[in-house]
Amino acid sequence: MRILIADDHTLIREGLRKILEESLSFAEVHDVSDSADLFKKAVGESWDIIISDISMPGYSGIEILKQIKEHAPQTPVLMLSMHSPEQYAVRAIKAGAAGYLTKESAPYELVKAVQQILSGRKYITSEVAEVLAGSLEEKSDKAPHEQLSDREFEVFKMLVSGKSISEIGDILSLNVNTISTYRARIMDKMKMQSNADLVRYAIQNNIV
Repeated sequence: MRILIADDHTLIREGLRKILEESLSFAEVHDVSDSADLFKKAVGESWDIIISDISMPGYSGIEILKQIKEHAPQTPVLMLSMHSPEQYAVRAIKAGAAGYLTKESAPYELVKAVQQILSGRKYITSEVAEVLAGSLEEKSDKAPHEQLSDREFEVFKMLVSGKSISEIGDILSLNVNTISTYRARIMDKMKMQSNADLVRYAIQNNIV
């Protein structure tokens, strides 16, 4: 069994590797630290499952997930995130993820999730199932933040957490003009006038 782990934090990668190797002694575990290496290995080699962080430098985990499913559709991808399911689970599943786990629950659920996905099923926790069910309900209008693209939502999250345009650019490996363009699109789609408006909205909607 070949497993590929993708996370930009060394301690996280080492922790996930340890959990997998202790429970799945026959597994061959490899890891990468950024989205570029993830994509290169994902499409250039054969894997039984890929476990990827949803937020990494360069392309976001969601964007890389879409590319992997386009070039290696047979490879299941389990997405990990420090964010609650309400924020990313629906986006991840719609993009083709075989499952979604928070990093908080990973020590207890990772092996079970991997085994279930390898058996050909998706791994959906009860919490994620509830979020998915809610997303299927008929709504007359989408919430403003639900109109954002995956990348715009990622930038939005960073803006409301207090990060500057240049800091976001460094994290995502994009220039400040590109980030400024994303910010303008976010403001336009959400009908907001300032970062303070975005922060207020995020707090009211439990996004931060």
